[in-house]
Amino acid sequence: MNILNELYEMTAIPGLIDSPGTLLMIAIGLLLLYLGIKKNYEPLLLVPIGFGVLLANSLGGNMAVVSNDEIAHLTIIEIAKDYGIMNMLYYMLIKTGLLPPIIFMGVGALTDFGPMLRNLRLAFFGAAAQIGIFSVFMVAILVGFTPQEAGALGIIGGADGPTAIYTTIILAPHLLGPIAVAAYSYMALVPVIIPFVVKLTTNKKELLINMKEMDKLYPNATSIKNLRTAKIIFPLVVGGIVAIAVPTAVPLVGMLMFGNLIKEIGVGTQRLHQEASGSIMNTATIFLGLTVGGTMTVESFLNYQTLMIIGGGLIAFSISIAGGIYAVKIYNLFNKKKINPLVGATGLSAVPMASRVANEISLKHDPNNHILQYAMASNISGVIGSAVAAGVLISMLS
Repeated sequence: MNILNELYEMTAIPGLIDSPGTLLMIAIGLLLLYLGIKKNYEPLLLVPIGFGVLLANSLGGNMAVVSNDEIAHLTIIEIAKDYGIMNMLYYMLIKTGLLPPIIFMGVGALTDFGPMLRNLRLAFFGAAAQIGIFSVFMVAILVGFTPQEAGALGIIGGADGPTAIYTTIILAPHLLGPIAVAAYSYMALVPVIIPFVVKLTTNKKELLINMKEMDKLYPNATSIKNLRTAKIIFPLVVGGIVAIAVPTAVPLVGMLMFGNLIKEIGVGTQRLHQEASGSIMNTATIFLGLTVGGTMTVESFLNYQTLMIIGGGLIAFSISIAGGIYAVKIYNLFNKKKINPLVGATGLSAVPMASRVANEISLKHDPNNHILQYAMASNISGVIGSAVAAGVLISMLS
């Protein structure tokens, strides 16, 4: 009987009986895996996060990330020995803020700023779409969140997972799990959320605005003669401006611009570009997802605050889309050369999914109205805009 009792105690069954909420967390992990695998919603992140949730809630597996107060004074070797590999990875890669900038470097290496440089006036809408971040930031403070927690919540409106994670690590690390899940879940739901907001805020006449016809009627007064040179200079100029204006955004924007620079240089840095956009970024994404999932335990996730974060994140996301759309509407009031409001809807940082969704909506109303290149101009500027907004919040609140 002693042997049988010891075998029983060795299993996770007693822990599940004492903490039934663990079963719900396992269900959440499986749901994230389902969305990533079956629905193909952001599988590169939702699959590692979902599996990380399963690991963290495997009772007795020592794979859950514990609070900073418990182990802040320990070395990495001591953390690995006493608290397991997941905590070692978290405190070495996430808590230090290493992985989000590394991922931004990869994003830069995959990004073509050409559409934005050819349509610089559309970059404004990438800035306008950040209104959701600051709107929800102020509301979150009014409903009881601390300014730091409100900043981490508001940044979900930028629709940029690495930016949300980086901001949360600095401002409110105890909210990392729910904020990361909310950010990536809503990014995955861009094909659902953008059409819903567009339907509420636009009419058919606006959606039929043909950007190519507008270019023919009102051609640009100036054009870029040497686009390759402009692409090489652009990351240097933007990086310099951000370093002066918002230094706290440099870890994200700086790495984004470096990744883009080695892409645009061409043959001379081809090996660097391939690694930054390939193995380095993929490795960083794997560890980011697993460790973020590792923070999602019963104690940290199943609470009222998490529900507020998920709801507030959706509001921030929706306001950002609407903000870009209404910025276009205001612009159209004062200009003969009209812009399709779908371009404003892509001011989010969800590249290139937001642009593809906007283009699909446009083609449904007019099969000849391709707006992808114009939407990408706003969409790409949204990547920079969300990172700068994060820098502003970090500078104000940290």
